[in-house]
Amino acid sequence: MDSQIVAQIAAELQVRPQQVQTAVELLDGGATVPFIARYRKEATQGLDDTQLRELESRLAYLRELAERRIAVLKSIAEQGKLTPELQAAIAAAPTKQELEDLYLPYKQKRRTKGLIAREAGLEPLADALFADPSLEPLTEAAHFLNPDAGFADAHTVLDGVRDLLSERWAEDAVLVGKLREWLWEVGLFQSKLCEGKSPDTPDHAKFRDYFDYAEPIRTVPSHRALAVFRGRGLELLDAKLALDEEPVPGKPGLAEGRIATHLGWRHANRPADELIRKTVAWTWKVKLSLSLERDLFARLREAAEATAIKVFAENLRDLLLAAPAGKRVVMGLDPGIRTGVKVAVVSDTGKVLDTSTVYPHEPKRDWEGALHTLGRLCATHGVNLIAIGNGTASRETDKLAADLLKRIEQHAPGTGLQKVVVSEAGASVYSASEFASKELPDLDVSLRGAVSIARRLQDPLAELVKIDPKSIGVGQYQHDVNQSELARALDAVVEDCVNKVGVDLNTASSALLSRVSGLSPSVAASIVRWRDAHGAFRNRQQLLDVTGLGPKTFEQAAGFLRIREGDNPLDFSGVHPETYPLVERALGLLKRPAAEVIGRSEVLRSLKPELLADERFGLITVKDVLAELEKPGRDPRPDFKVARFNDGVEDVRDLQPGMVLEGTVSNVAQFGAFVDLGVHQDGLVHVSQLSHKFVTDAREVVKTGDVVRVKVLEVDLARQRISLTMKLDAAPPRAGSGGERNAYRPPARGEQPRARPEPSSGGAMAAAFAKLQTKR
Repeated sequence: MDSQIVAQIAAELQVRPQQVQTAVELLDGGATVPFIARYRKEATQGLDDTQLRELESRLAYLRELAERRIAVLKSIAEQGKLTPELQAAIAAAPTKQELEDLYLPYKQKRRTKGLIAREAGLEPLADALFADPSLEPLTEAAHFLNPDAGFADAHTVLDGVRDLLSERWAEDAVLVGKLREWLWEVGLFQSKLCEGKSPDTPDHAKFRDYFDYAEPIRTVPSHRALAVFRGRGLELLDAKLALDEEPVPGKPGLAEGRIATHLGWRHANRPADELIRKTVAWTWKVKLSLSLERDLFARLREAAEATAIKVFAENLRDLLLAAPAGKRVVMGLDPGIRTGVKVAVVSDTGKVLDTSTVYPHEPKRDWEGALHTLGRLCATHGVNLIAIGNGTASRETDKLAADLLKRIEQHAPGTGLQKVVVSEAGASVYSASEFASKELPDLDVSLRGAVSIARRLQDPLAELVKIDPKSIGVGQYQHDVNQSELARALDAVVEDCVNKVGVDLNTASSALLSRVSGLSPSVAASIVRWRDAHGAFRNRQQLLDVTGLGPKTFEQAAGFLRIREGDNPLDFSGVHPETYPLVERALGLLKRPAAEVIGRSEVLRSLKPELLADERFGLITVKDVLAELEKPGRDPRPDFKVARFNDGVEDVRDLQPGMVLEGTVSNVAQFGAFVDLGVHQDGLVHVSQLSHKFVTDAREVVKTGDVVRVKVLEVDLARQRISLTMKLDAAPPRAGSGGERNAYRPPARGEQPRARPEPSSGGAMAAAFAKLQTKR
């Protein structure tokens, strides 16, 4: 069975079956995707992590399908109804849906009206009337009366015929499949406000664009589908699948006509034709319409959730791989009004150096005292960067930091101190977590958030792995999607990112270590305990002394763990210990020690990879090892860069159409990118304004964390909406063009996100279909 699955996956991925077979064997043997992608290229002939993730997902689905297929065949065989044709159809069913269609007539189910009619002996009559509609139904029915079974007169007998035939047709897998695909092509996804619900209630008004909404179901974007399903779940919206037709009493509709065509029947005014017409209508209205609506709604939801999860995963990847500020002393400011601004200064290694709380805002309004405290901390600890959380009071705290920088520059020019507004999403979750309690046991919960804000600027990846990815807030409609699928996708992203960057074995937290290939949380904790007891690791081989870490785990993890200034310089590289003998051979050919070779491109490129390749280490592995030696421990993340906000632009009121500004991409959806301009209200660059070329997905052009130059198109002060363009030669729209009316307003700093469906018409931003559901 697995050979068929391997062949199918190979065809889908457009690779050779042997590549898939090898990858499956490695996965079944406990290897992780990052390990296979990085250190088993030779075996898989170059499958990358994206292909391997898809392979892993399809393998699980197809194996589940195979198990279900076996169960279905067994059940039908036990009933004595398995024919060669049915067995072949079941064996060929490509999806779970089609398999269940075939199994439907044989499922054990409650006694239906059709089954009762069959047991009463009405099947021959039903077959006769359908085969020969020239027969008189009432006359023929009189021969099948069965009072004991509830069929005491001809009319109830014909009702039984209707139930029997409609049930049979509704279980015709071919008919159901054809109707389902046809409805997907022509059906309309409709919604309206439920009866009895007021359109003016604030919570209801969020869904106003769906009070009278219709769109072809096959083209409904993810965010619109999830908005309607959310409204239906709240019992505010009534959603249904409809056909674009005007029903005519007594005449078959489009769906009924399709059923009739499939059955090979047409109305010819024969005696039994009216009975058959009513039976066809009954089949559609009672048996199939609602079940197919459920199927297609499930299909739409599944596709919408897959897209939402993909957007979340891609944004999370960009956030985790954002440029680290690196070894700089950072002051973290966790803004607050009455509770004060929490302050934490962390060293260039992330160690907490000092903490404080200042009260520049209401009710104390100790602006000068706050500046004095912050200035003293900066001078005492040599602060290089100030990280400001973007929650409540962020705008006011940013002004405080700007005032601080201005005064420092006046007294000590050229310090280069910079301020950066960072997302504080998840900081409060971290502060109250068990991990934070262990990591910062002597620090008050309220101050831990400031530490997290400072550290995530130094190394976003190392800090954000301590937080549940769903709390980081870069997804749309994240609470409306399948939570297990979301968790699986996000965990895979975190695993891929951590292993792509690599981890410092001697400084990494247990949370970060637990994301390394092959390391479980318990083994990660054992590594930290060993480190605490014995001091820093001097070489990778010492990992085998850690309790619970055996040879298999060592194989999976060692290449991703880095040791700075250890016994062997190779331990700081991505070269796996299993290939150290290969490096020794290379050093032998070069007649130089490792210290004179590592990082020296001109020396390494004098080697011909073919001379080092053999049965144990193939050419792909040799080239990978030599490339790693050229840039050992290379960080794949970009260089740290801070957007330079324009002087005098601190509020939405300061923006004017035509202004060109620099900003940081804070979030990305398919329909556009959100840009932080330093005015505490993100602007939207609609997908049509990202580039002069046609763009279908915003991520083709930008990603979260990018620093971009944008021009202001429109500003709607009443609704705090900012419309931007990255086409810097674009002219601002004329007054009254309608664009301002439809400019998009994401949530303000600290504001709870609202379910905002897309505008229904008009204006430059009319295509910004739905509010990105992001927890700031």
